[in-house]
Amino acid sequence: MTLKKFAEYFVDIYGANDDQFLEANGRKIFLMFLRPIINGTGNYYIEAQTRDARRTDVIVDYLGEQFVIELKIWHGAEYNERGEKQLTDYLEYYHKERGYLLSFNFNRNKQTGVSEIRIGDKVIVEAVV
Repeated sequence: MTLKKFAEYFVDIYGANDDQFLEANGRKIFLMFLRPIINGTGNYYIEAQTRDARRTDVIVDYLGEQFVIELKIWHGAEYNERGEKQLTDYLEYYHKERGYLLSFNFNRNKQTGVSEIRIGDKVIVEAVV
């Protein structure tokens, strides 16, 4: 539900803006949206490092649960599949079955929305904005 609301929020504030967009910009906008939701009830970590020196984009602790979130700028289906694989590796590391992928897609013919995909025994909730 939170990713669906963020998708609406992002379209409202960013719209058809065609400025240079970096993944760090997307992270800032996402965290500005997320902060009031978790404020006082949870916390988030940016680029948390795993024991094998890999870095997750965002980890959210909220109401006793932990959420692993990967953010990507859309650069095609192959790049997106690598992002999904990266997220499943993080889920394995954190012993989670469900993860979240937020894709910033600036193609004119993009299909926005939220969907669930299954990769092996993992479920990825992907929002495309």
